[in-house]
Amino acid sequence: MIETKTDFVEIFQTIRASLQPYAVMGFDNRVNSEQEYDLWSNKNVVIEGKKRNEVFFASVLIQKGHVGFHFMPVYEQQQPDPKLQFDPGLLKLLKGKSCFHIKKLDAELLSKIEDALAEGFRIYKEKSWV
Repeated sequence: MIETKTDFVEIFQTIRASLQPYAVMGFDNRVNSEQEYDLWSNKNVVIEGKKRNEVFFASVLIQKGHVGFHFMPVYEQQQPDPKLQFDPGLLKLLKGKSCFHIKKLDAELLSKIEDALAEGFRIYKEKSWV
């Protein structure tokens, strides 16, 4: 069990460690630095009638007042027929359409993030986006 982390570098590194296994499951990362890490699918897909040759999945980056966890599958939940159900404790950190502002991280929140990643990956696989 991890203790509550408030240092943004530690929070970033912990979330990045949860994202990294997905880099070998069909996603590529374009940015992998000490302050930002992201995952993209480079698959040719059609989303809402538009052809795309890439689909963003998730990223984590250190901001001035928080660690940003950008998670595109959460946007899917905001559509008329939600496919994803995210934990209300995680959703209270959502600012905008797909960015979570994280200022402290404990084992419970990390577990919610990891559950969301697994569910998002499942949906991407189901839609053949990865």
